[in-house]
Amino acid sequence: MPQLITVHPVSPQPRLIAQVVACLTGGGLIVYPTDSSYAFGCRIGDKQPLDRIRQIRSLAEDHNFTLVCRDLSEIAIYARVDNAAYRLLRACTPGPYTFILQATRQVPRRLQHPKRKTVGLRVPDNVIAQALLSALGEPIMSSTLALPGEDMPLTDAREIREVLAERVDLIVDGGYCGHALTTVVDLTEGVPQVVRVGKGDPEPFYTQAG
Repeated sequence: MPQLITVHPVSPQPRLIAQVVACLTGGGLIVYPTDSSYAFGCRIGDKQPLDRIRQIRSLAEDHNFTLVCRDLSEIAIYARVDNAAYRLLRACTPGPYTFILQATRQVPRRLQHPKRKTVGLRVPDNVIAQALLSALGEPIMSSTLALPGEDMPLTDAREIREVLAERVDLIVDGGYCGHALTTVVDLTEGVPQVVRVGKGDPEPFYTQAG
């Protein structure tokens, strides 16, 4: 069974955060809480855990993975952000949104959409996720913990441990963090396009588009 680490949702213990980061830097695949739901996570340069996520979730080759970032300045390293996009990002981050943007050369090709060369990026409003990002010093490559045939992500860390068994290396139990998907907004065409309505309010993007 994967290691289960219980981290305080308001005051994450630095020693435990360091254990999770050690798993990530060692090439591990983790499950951790965000501001919308639990998610899979690994380092952006590691192919093996990425392939494990594809297998667990039965993902197509053109699936857009998400880089979970600490802040806007980190997003700007991995995506091309013009002034209009920056204003929207500043207004809606941190929060339960995923933004589709053109990837820079800092993003490995296997994380990009194979035809559009785009990548999903987000800044979560979750204390544990932010503590992990700060300690790791780089984005976490993430994918929602939504399993094939299920409409909603799993919400209980112990249940996640039972269901996934040896398919992940470590699970961070941060308590209940919701079961919603993020709202996905495509910012690649100049005018925002709401691709999926989730936890984040889509209204600011309809206003911008109009």
